[in-house]
Amino acid sequence: MRPIFSSSSGRLPSVLALALLSSLAACGGRTSLYEAEVKPDWKERELALPAHPVAADLIPVYVSPAATTSFFIDGKSLSLADDGIVRYTLVARAAGGAENVSREGIRCETAERKLYAIGRANGDWTLPRNTDWQRIVDNAFNRQHAVLAKEFFCPPGSILPGRDEIVQSLRKAAALR
Repeated sequence: MRPIFSSSSGRLPSVLALALLSSLAACGGRTSLYEAEVKPDWKERELALPAHPVAADLIPVYVSPAATTSFFIDGKSLSLADDGIVRYTLVARAAGGAENVSREGIRCETAERKLYAIGRANGDWTLPRNTDWQRIVDNAFNRQHAVLAKEFFCPPGSILPGRDEIVQSLRKAAALR
């Protein structure tokens, strides 16, 4: 059986190729055929690091019954910017008492996360080597990111909550535990 869009040379006829290219160009920056308008190019906001978290502002985040690490969000540091990124300071406390502090962001539109900075014991921030966006994966190792994205920052099938709504739902969930 011969393919529908082939010519004797095995390439698309030039008229058909030209028509395809024209229709793609007409879509412009659209990400879907059904979008009403073209989205502008996305641009990430410049990095601004908050003050180091204090214990009184930490909100516990339940990750899993098997978790040996406790996670907390610094309520004061949580922000939702016009670039669509929810930025927050995460404190991870191991069962043995070791503590890691990180400044992170979650981009709901692409289901990605980013590590912006790592907190030091003296209150300074250090920039990480890898600042690339990473896909959020719901596994035992990175479950905290999936929980934050799915349950608080980017709930599926609903309008994205505002900063105050996120803090309120984090506090409400913590009170239920």
